[in-house]
Amino acid sequence: MRRTWPLLTLLGGTAAAQTPTLNGADTAFILLCSALVLLMTPGLAIFYGGLVRAGSVLNTMMMSFAALGIASVAWVAVGYTLAFGPGGNALIGGLSHAGLGNMAGELTGTIPTPLFAVFQILFAVITLAVVSGSVVERMRFPAFVLFGTLWVLLIYAPLAHWVWSSDGWLFKLGLLDFAGGTVVEVASGVSGLVAALVLGPRLGFPRMVSVPHNVPLVLLGTGLLWFGWMGFNAGSALAAGQTAAYALLNTNTAAAAALLTWLLWDQLRGGKPTAIGAATGAVVGLVAITPACGFVTPGGALLIGAVASTVSWFLVANKHRLLPDDALDVFACHGTAGVVGTLLTGVLASPVINPAGTGLLAGNPAQVGKQLIGVLAAAALAGAGTFVLLKLTALITPLRLTQQQEVRGVDLSEHQEEGYQEAQSPLAAPVFVGND
Repeated sequence: MRRTWPLLTLLGGTAAAQTPTLNGADTAFILLCSALVLLMTPGLAIFYGGLVRAGSVLNTMMMSFAALGIASVAWVAVGYTLAFGPGGNALIGGLSHAGLGNMAGELTGTIPTPLFAVFQILFAVITLAVVSGSVVERMRFPAFVLFGTLWVLLIYAPLAHWVWSSDGWLFKLGLLDFAGGTVVEVASGVSGLVAALVLGPRLGFPRMVSVPHNVPLVLLGTGLLWFGWMGFNAGSALAAGQTAAYALLNTNTAAAAALLTWLLWDQLRGGKPTAIGAATGAVVGLVAITPACGFVTPGGALLIGAVASTVSWFLVANKHRLLPDDALDVFACHGTAGVVGTLLTGVLASPVINPAGTGLLAGNPAQVGKQLIGVLAAAALAGAGTFVLLKLTALITPLRLTQQQEVRGVDLSEHQEEGYQEAQSPLAAPVFVGND
């Protein structure tokens, strides 16, 4: 059986032919891009690990590595078919591809469908790993594993179907989301915000500041994320061609613009340009360009990076007043930048870059409304779904560490391991402050 992935047809890729044939160059390209996307999750683990206290580094990194196991197994079992299985409806895919054992000879565009399934597995992995940044230093590891499994199957897979399957209602509506502005970024950001609200703040928040314990790790993780994101975005064209080339160019451009914008705001507000600021700005730019990278000009990518960095910078600078204890700013950086990028796609999409994407400035103001509907739908599913799944998880196993376990440190409490054997700094573990 051979079939065309509808998004590739929408994007004007090589799958436009009615009878697709296997293309070796496209297959090799997506093999490479899949490896790059896989690298993003260890990169995120390193990035997150450097941002937390020394006594939480292992647990924080373990949540990202657990996502590799959780999402991979869930996706092979039923996640892929719920998202992309033929015979589905507007809300969910059919069950014919459960177990992924019946894909021999099937093509998605010009690549083998099993390769497309692997590429999509790794998207699910990194999305769940991003969510973990909101709940580090206080969520029990078994609870995260159970919640994560349910989240991938009941939130991520249906949303991927809505946006990227030809049966999905947002796909039919005409939402433009090249590589996951709604499916990955808005969903993870809103889910993280809700999870932070349900779990409650860490001990001492907001009076006690949690200082990153290893800034070089943060920079290393950022570099790996930036590198891997090239495969994440360019590979979403599913073909080695001009669309992928623009996606690659725009990804790097937006990240660079956002990095410099963040440093500029730090300087203008009387601070100093910091390594943490540079790293955060770069990630915000990568997030924001994700839905737009195959639709906008490099000039549009510059604007998206700068605008998203400005909005996220403001939220991070005022997070103790505006947001709950979203430990690693998942909503401020991923959710918010995902919204900015998705909406600006509707403004800046240019048919010169991709004939399938025409935005407001090119004479199609209706596209902005479609983008807004996509954002609201993703936020509603992720927000309500996360709340329900956390409450369900709490009926089976406690969600949160006890106060004594938080004071001791989550690494020792959950894993009986320590990231560092030498003497710890005073910031190695949470400190109980006041009567909280």
